Amino acid sequence: MFLYQRLNFFFVASKEEEEDDDEPPKYDLSLFKRGDLLEVPRTLFTHFGIYLGDDRVAHLIPDILPAISGNKSAIARMVTNYRLLLGVITKVASVRVDSVADFAYGSEILVNHTDTVCSQPPLDGDEIARRAERLLGSVTYSLLWYNCEHYVMYCRYGMAISYQTYQFCRAVRKIVCSRTSAYSTALCGVGTWLYLGCLTPLTVLPTLLISFTIWMAA
Repeated sequence: MFLYQRLNFFFVASKEEEEDDDEPPKYDLSLFKRGDLLEVPRTLFTHFGIYLGDDRVAHLIPDILPAISGNKSAIARMVTNYRLLLGVITKVASVRVDSVADFAYGSEILVNHTDTVCSQPPLDGDEIARRAERLLGSVTYSLLWYNCEHYVMYCRYGMAISYQTYQFCRAVRKIVCSRTSAYSTALCGVGTWLYLGCLTPLTVLPTLLISFTIWMAA
């Protein structure tokens, strides 16, 4: 109970401190149309949302606060980076509606930037917004398999994909599935054999199988 109270106080206090900072930038709402895909840089990744009109943005965002507090007014406030990052770790998220300013979190907004990289043409603006609204509520979050980009790509193009996830997995593949990694794994295995001073199926087979798998995947 004490931990719960301290965490709840921490997030509410953090929000109040951030609200005391400089006045948030004003955004020209005339630049946005219903169904637009909005994109902003946030912390270590890019965040996405669907503009619904009337200064409202639907977006999928991780948030730890609903898991530790029933304070609806606090939950409804802008999701801070503290809440967001802990939500990613605990996989607690929801599709919610915020103002453009709260969604952007002080960042510059790109509009429909993904139209230039997606081979699929966007759906009608009203249909995009309706899809976004139908999915409001709690969701099971996954950084790689279902994040904010999967959500907006499904709403706008009809396919739940994430270019950020693809680029991340491609970078990991280059590091892990490389000849250097295969050589390193084999050398570690040989080092283990020499350290243990014995060759048994329990030491030989894992080294051979892992090294061979990485080599074939490279």
